[in-house]
Amino acid sequence: MPTPPERDRTADGPEWQLRTDSAPGGRVAVLRLRPDMVRTVGRATVADLVVDAPFLSRVHCRITAGADALVVEDLESTNGTFVNGRRVERAALGDGDRLTLGRLEFSVSRHPAAAAG
Repeated sequence: MPTPPERDRTADGPEWQLRTDSAPGGRVAVLRLRPDMVRTVGRATVADLVVDAPFLSRVHCRITAGADALVVEDLESTNGTFVNGRRVERAALGDGDRLTLGRLEFSVSRHPAAAAG
């Protein structure tokens, strides 16, 4: 008998969303993260989220999701990582914050866990 797939242990937690309307080509881009997820953002294919955007480094930053906050860490990017207009090496992000990477500006929002159905 086959082994059932493991249940995603983060599926019941809140979802964080980083949304930008300034993606290349005028597209809207949304990055969704659940607690315990870690993602890198950059131009290179080794980044988890690859965005071909001006002033974005090959691997620009790392975003770690927790239940109560996101943490962004600049990975020695050339043009910096900014939270609410302030350049940071590492910072906590909460609902309503703005994250700027190169010319991309993301709005941060936290959404509660979906009800089990």
